[in-house]
Amino acid sequence: MSDGPIAVFDSGVGGLTVVRALLAAIPGERIVYFGDTARVPYGTRSKETIRRYALEDARFLLRFEPKLIVAACNTVSSTALDYLEENVDVPVVGVIEAGAMAAAKASETGRIGIIGTEATVDSRAYERAIQRIRPDAKVIAKACPLFVPMVEEGRVEGDVAELVAREYLGGLAPIGVDTLVLGCTHYPVLKGVIRKVTGDAVGIVDSADETANAVKRLLEEEGIAAGEGRGGIEFFASDNPGRFRHLAVLFLGATTCSVTLVEPEDFFGGGA
Repeated sequence: MSDGPIAVFDSGVGGLTVVRALLAAIPGERIVYFGDTARVPYGTRSKETIRRYALEDARFLLRFEPKLIVAACNTVSSTALDYLEENVDVPVVGVIEAGAMAAAKASETGRIGIIGTEATVDSRAYERAIQRIRPDAKVIAKACPLFVPMVEEGRVEGDVAELVAREYLGGLAPIGVDTLVLGCTHYPVLKGVIRKVTGDAVGIVDSADETANAVKRLLEEEGIAAGEGRGGIEFFASDNPGRFRHLAVLFLGATTCSVTLVEPEDFFGGGA
């Protein structure tokens, strides 16, 4: 299995923050990434729809014979991870547990803020995960539904981005939150704007970095890490590969990248 790629999927380009972290943590690994840009965002969908989309995404990636799949989407991780684990034959790594562990350790006061999509916040997955680790924690969750489309449109700085961030986050510091979890893989791209609103006193936990570290540990524990020099990335998107390519360059700091369009018949309708 060490020769297989790491398969990563998200509803759009946000999971590229996980890819960026994986490239830093385990540069020798080959990565296959699928962004379901035709159906983004997932965060406002029903649980049943999210599960169906997630399984269709995973089944598309299974054709590359991956050694594991990363659900680089907090919405999927909070509502469909168990469903994926039951329906695919390779390990599936989500982004909730690693971020929750980091937040529980980082907070001095136990007052932890979570920002995410409506589905992630409604699932209470972060609250449960953090309180399993730290029962005394007080978790305050806030849905930020405009953040994902802002990132997908490349609106990650400037007056509009700051105005939206202040609307969502302005009330967290006064109630004593000392640690903030970016509970959506799109949100690290907005970290500069978020920091302006929260100030330096609030620690920020990036679930993408924590997930990459968790993947690295799993590969080492299972003895399936790749050898040196085997890296490389293949990108697939379900809509508008040109726009995906532009955003991927911004996310990853690359000069260019190739993106393959996945036609609907290649994966739609694959869910149970």
